[in-house]
Amino acid sequence: MAFRDRLRGLSVLDTTAGLIALVAVGGVLWSPKLSNTFAKANGSVKSVQIMVDVRRVSAADPEALVQKALASGRASIIIRNQPAGSVKLIRVDDINRVLAAVQPDGSVVTAPDPNRATVGTLNARFVLKGDATVSKSGVVLAGTKLKVGIPVELEGELYRLNGTVSGLKVQ
Repeated sequence: MAFRDRLRGLSVLDTTAGLIALVAVGGVLWSPKLSNTFAKANGSVKSVQIMVDVRRVSAADPEALVQKALASGRASIIIRNQPAGSVKLIRVDDINRVLAAVQPDGSVVTAPDPNRATVGTLNARFVLKGDATVSKSGVVLAGTKLKVGIPVELEGELYRLNGTVSGLKVQ
């Protein structure tokens, strides 16, 4: 009987406060940091190399931009307009166009695009390294699936570049 009397003494506000406290405890237990810790313990978080192609970006001095990006050593990555954290910048490869010409004797001669110096465009492959969850459906970086062809943004101190994922290597 005493227990029923106590239940009748609870108001709607008391019940609501108790439910809010219960939801808060559940939110803390299911936080992304905690689940990421469990994923690391299980071995599903692995080092992943990500290749991002950035093409036809207007820049006054593309070479200086690449050097400053390499000097910083890190870049923030944004996948589908969702920040996905910071990744290590390993290297930047030049993927500029090469022109091919067939000679009268049948041989093929290649040369770098001569317009590159006058136009000032950046065509580069950014090779990045970060920790991601590897599942059956693919690579998941900060809760977002990462696959070849997905548009991403790379952001640094002096740049914000739009690119496309061109390769993934799980290490």
